[in-house]
Amino acid sequence: MGVDIRHNKDRKVRRKEPKSQDIYLRLLVKLYRFLARRTNSTFNQVVLKRLFMSRTNRPPLSLSRMIRKMKLPGRENKTAVVVGTITDDVRILEVPKLKVCALRVSSRARSRILKAGGKILTFGQPRLQKLTLALTVNKKALDVDG
Repeated sequence: MGVDIRHNKDRKVRRKEPKSQDIYLRLLVKLYRFLARRTNSTFNQVVLKRLFMSRTNRPPLSLSRMIRKMKLPGRENKTAVVVGTITDDVRILEVPKLKVCALRVSSRARSRILKAGGKILTFGQPRLQKLTLALTVNKKALDVDG
């Protein structure tokens, strides 16, 4: 008699699509799946992977933590990208000017960021601007080839 091989640990378990039926999340997944496939950017792959995550694995980020992270050297004039929710923190009295890209922003955090002169983007906005540029470059390359 031979020993039967256990197959329960053979398969690598990871999400290939979000469990949520939210149509806006699904549209973002469609966009980032295209970008991850067509570009050589690990950023797009990381965002796609995080869009698949459950809400418990996408915890909210407080305004104070984001400010602390954006104050680090070399991060001036950079956009903070959060695949999740940004929430307000009442302990922070003054909010600096921030440029933020997030899935959701709570209403109080949104008003405080905008009042400080900051900018809030959704995930489709910066990608679509760069996507049109990439597609026009590819189109020019195709015109040269054929």
